[in-house]
Amino acid sequence: MSGLLRNILAFFLGLPGHASHAATDSVTTWFWVSPFDSGVRVLKSDKYLQYAETAQLDYLLKVGSFFSVLRSGAGFVNLAQQVRFLRPVALFSCVRVETRLLHADDKCAYFLHALRVRGELAAEILVKMKFKKSGRTLAPSTFLSHDFATAPERVHAWEAALQAAGES
Repeated sequence: MSGLLRNILAFFLGLPGHASHAATDSVTTWFWVSPFDSGVRVLKSDKYLQYAETAQLDYLLKVGSFFSVLRSGAGFVNLAQQVRFLRPVALFSCVRVETRLLHADDKCAYFLHALRVRGELAAEILVKMKFKKSGRTLAPSTFLSHDFATAPERVHAWEAALQAAGES
């Protein structure tokens, strides 16, 4: 299934849950692995990232931020993504994606997406995201009403790895 179609479906399926969660809640969405998402038998690696992007859209809808992002003329951009694959996801599997905001600072929001199949963790995706409007970065607090005192160790370790990769 194309990413655009998946995003449209996620929007309409998530609409009844609009503003039903706090920014610190885990938000869950579901996907079926279709033949368009897989190779011969398993989910293609690039589709994990598409599932994460659609899960972020669902998250913004369910925490009540999606329409304020649209009204402001902003959008979101994923700056960096890291996938930890734990097991293959078979064709026609039902994948549950649990999305959680790990941290937000003045420029970026950090998300963790846990992909589960039959209750088993299949992959984790860390995403560093920015809200952008006309080339300017907007603080995540503009749309996500939560104040984070300090970033968790996982975010610090990931930022250090991103910095080290950028210097190479």
